[in-house]
Order: sequence, then structure tokens, then C-alpha cells
Amino acid sequence: MHYTMNIAGLNRDLPLCAVNEDLYIAAFIILGDSEMSEAAARELLKKAPEHDVMLTAEAKSIPLIHEMSRQEGHTRYIVARKASKIYITDPVTVTVRSITTAREQTLILDQPELDYMKGKKVLIVDDVVSTGDSARALSELVQMAGGEVVGIACVLAEGAAAERPDVVCLEKLPLFNAKGEVIED
Repeated sequence: MHYTMNIAGLNRDLPLCAVNEDLYIAAFIILGDSEMSEAAARELLKKAPEHDVMLTAEAKSIPLIHEMSRQEGHTRYIVARKASKIYITDPVTVTVRSITTAREQTLILDQPELDYMKGKKVLIVDDVVSTGDSARALSELVQMAGGEVVGIACVLAEGAAAERPDVVCLEKLPLFNAKGEVIED
């Protein structure tokens, strides 16, 4: 089963995936889709609030945030890692459970990245906002840094996330039942 939608002027067929036996979501995969990354970045930048730095979680939104930075004139962006690396010498962590991941995850920033965000306007960037848990964890990192979250920019907002005043999205993504029928617009 697929759900077809137009996003930033491009048609995409999104496969429906089971969250549980009664709830399915349409999977939006921007990784490897440079045409979508470019178009979505262009349209999101038109809607995004003023910001000094952008922040995302590893890994699906990296092409999007990179393209937004490039189009904007190379605004700095920071990626919260999901695993520690040897070059992260002073890690700061928060935990999150995403709707698309079966287990709890850790988001990690190095202290110099937090220091960079201090006193800055931070735009959180994501491919899809659903429950808002990932954005909440990223916001926690921004608060630890002493920065200000000015908004959340995403390509698609699922369910109630599209109605949040702090979320800027290109399209609302509905939820589906096991028959592939829209249950929430």
C-alpha cells in the first residue's frame, strides 16, 4: 500500500508502514532524494522564522538541513548524534523514543556545539514531526546550551503536529488504518 502526495511541487509515493495493527503511517524517506531535499529546503526557508543556527537529529534530516544551509548562504547547522564518537570529548545527552524506532535512543552533542548555541536563535529541522518527541529532545539540548528555540521546520507534520503553532511544515501527513484508509487528516 502507498499514499501519493505532492510535496514542494514533487509527487512522491509513500509506502504505508504498520505502527501497530490499527495504525499505519506513510513513510517519507528523504535520504537519497536530492531533488526533494532541494525543493523542500527552498520552500521551508520561505516559511522558517529568523534563526542563527539550525539543529537536527542524525540521520534522515541531514540532507535537508545541509541543503537549507547551502541555500541560505551557509548558516551553521549542528547534528545531534545517536552514538558517541571518539572525537566527542565532552558529551551531553538526552533520550528520546521516536514513533519509527522500536527502542529508546540517545541524542548526543559535544560541549563546544552547545557553547556555540548559547544565546542564539535555533531552528530545529526534521523531515517529519509526528509525536514531537524528537523535537522535544532537541529543544532540551538547546535549553541546556542557553539558546532559544524559535521554531520547528519540517517537510511533513503528522496528525496533531500540523496544528502546533511552533511547527512550520510544507504538508500535513494523514494517519491510516490497516486497510490504507485515512483515519485522521
